[in-house]
Amino acid sequence: MATIDDLAWRLKSYLTSDQINQVRRAYYYAEQAHDGQKRRSGEPYVTHPLAVAGILADMHMDHQSLMAAMLHDVIEDTSVPKSAIQKQFGETVAEIVDGVSKLTHVEYEDKTLAQADNFQKMALAMARDIRVILVKLADRLHNMRTLGVMRPAKRRRIARETLDIYTPLAQRLGMHQMRIEMEDLCFTAMYPMRANLLMKAVRKARGNRKEIVSGVVESINTRLEDEGLKGRVMGREKHLFSIYSKMKEQSKSFSDIMDMFGVRIIVDSVDSCYRTIGLVHNLFKPIPGRFKDYIAIPKANGYQSLHTTLFGLHGIPVEVQIRTQEMEDMANNGIAAHWLYKSGDEALVGSQSRTHSWLQNLLELQQTAGNSLEFIENVKVDLFPDEVYVFTPQGDILEMPRGATPVDFAYAVHTDIGNTCVACRIDRKLASLSQTLNSGETVEVITAPGARPNAAWLNYVITSKARSNIRHYLKNQRQVESIALGRRLLNKVLVSLGSSLENISQTSVDSVLAHTGCTQLDELLEEIGLGNRMAYVIARRLLDIQLMEPDLLDSGSPEKPLTIKGTEGMIISFARCCHPIPGDPVVGHVSSGRGLVIHNEHCANISEIRHSPEKILEVDWDKNVQGEFTVELNLQIDQQKGMIASIATAISATEASIEKIGVEEQGARLSKALVLISVKDRVHLAQIIKRIRTLRGVHSIGRDKEL
Repeated sequence: MATIDDLAWRLKSYLTSDQINQVRRAYYYAEQAHDGQKRRSGEPYVTHPLAVAGILADMHMDHQSLMAAMLHDVIEDTSVPKSAIQKQFGETVAEIVDGVSKLTHVEYEDKTLAQADNFQKMALAMARDIRVILVKLADRLHNMRTLGVMRPAKRRRIARETLDIYTPLAQRLGMHQMRIEMEDLCFTAMYPMRANLLMKAVRKARGNRKEIVSGVVESINTRLEDEGLKGRVMGREKHLFSIYSKMKEQSKSFSDIMDMFGVRIIVDSVDSCYRTIGLVHNLFKPIPGRFKDYIAIPKANGYQSLHTTLFGLHGIPVEVQIRTQEMEDMANNGIAAHWLYKSGDEALVGSQSRTHSWLQNLLELQQTAGNSLEFIENVKVDLFPDEVYVFTPQGDILEMPRGATPVDFAYAVHTDIGNTCVACRIDRKLASLSQTLNSGETVEVITAPGARPNAAWLNYVITSKARSNIRHYLKNQRQVESIALGRRLLNKVLVSLGSSLENISQTSVDSVLAHTGCTQLDELLEEIGLGNRMAYVIARRLLDIQLMEPDLLDSGSPEKPLTIKGTEGMIISFARCCHPIPGDPVVGHVSSGRGLVIHNEHCANISEIRHSPEKILEVDWDKNVQGEFTVELNLQIDQQKGMIASIATAISATEASIEKIGVEEQGARLSKALVLISVKDRVHLAQIIKRIRTLRGVHSIGRDKEL
């Protein structure tokens, strides 16, 4: 078991004696704080923070990170507050420790919510200081290494959480070695039998393939010497989880996975990397389409390397990676590698422009996300990128996740461009906003000043920034519309009681706000608009009229129906059970959380609600009603070829659009067709029905309503 003296001896290689003494002091403080606490394995608890600090020491992390590692469980598991740590070890260390600590004082009914809230807290601390996540990753890695003492169900749960959040984070920060170890430990914890079988298969295959890899390594070494290039050539193995994932995703057996082994070449300069790639392509035939240049275009996590796949000896493919020593350190330790080349604040300031921009994006997501579960969902999307590289019209390269669309691209450029985009050009040709982008394409976004995000975009955008901004806009839009509808509903009742909202005194308004728990009038109006509060009850309270006196309701001005224009937005919707259209006799239903739902007056569903008159609202169509309204037609037709095509042509000829067609047999000759179409009003519908009736093979047609 390692001791603090062993760690101090290792730290002498890159820290000063004063810094090592500060780390020692943090260790003794943690030892005292955790006194009497044991790990599940029976060891003193302080062995865990010491091991976490040891993992960070391997990455040459600074003394403040090591001190935070020693103290990372003190706030969470002991009675020591953050203020005490701040007083003893300074604000920076206290902030890192607090960022890593879970929200233990909050009680959760659901573990998912607890996990989401804790991750959100850590992500925000991470945005202030990247070392928070490095300490957390080291903590999680040691927990995974010592997972064996846990019961199987808990092992699987922790492994799943690690695989979902922490391994992608390590990948996003470029910490390759840590990610590989975590993935293999998770794989073993979740599927011990599969991991064991795969390990045996790899060991067996290793002997057969070893000479092939050795032959390739020897050939490359000889050629490097002949060309006078300095470099190290080494064979490498794919890790277990990587092989398992490939077998699962590609539905291949173990024997079909050809690239379990590869070769890595470490050279002294970028120039040598490109010379070496030419050299290996001369030596062995490259497989077309497998060359990737991550030096010219680095990955989002800063990873740089040249990748190629060669036909090795006996035609077996061999993956080759070519990079410099600095790129190798960056690939293995990612953002932590910067502490190998820089020290202290310099490492924090100049090292991570890419990581910094991603962390800024995290802060934006936090501001627009509705809750911690939505936040963690958005971040998860961001953590699994398989990149494509596209160009702006100015020639700048933008990295997008695979499957991204022009809307994702627009939001990646700037939120305002995303919010106002109306169309796009891909390689100078007009394209759909839902089209998937491919590497090498030049994307130009066309914007319009009055344009606004469309709810349909949520069906195809994949980046968290686009998704959260669209949701944020729609949420605000819904709020504005709810307030407007709430004002109309409340005013309507007040007018029927001989008053109006303008005539209500501020004292009455404040009294009702205090009673309802709302902070301002708009909040109360929004509640009414969403159907969460009854306009009738609020109006009575505002006028201070006792509910015992129903006869007073008839006094004042006669009640006028609420008019529907068809352009109210999201907060007024049209029932799907009866599909009302302009000209139909209609009635409104105030539905909790949905606002006002318009039904046909004869709809069977509305007859069930009529016993609650406070939920029913008299409505009528505005003279200048606009928009398209969905209606369902029920047709009885012959079973003959081209019948549906004829109906579709007839409908299209009347400038109506078809949303859906469903056909089911009703016997040997007849079929029933349900057609969902968009119309302007009853006159437009009558024209469509008239045209369909002229078709041969149509026996009957009518509106399909649940009356």
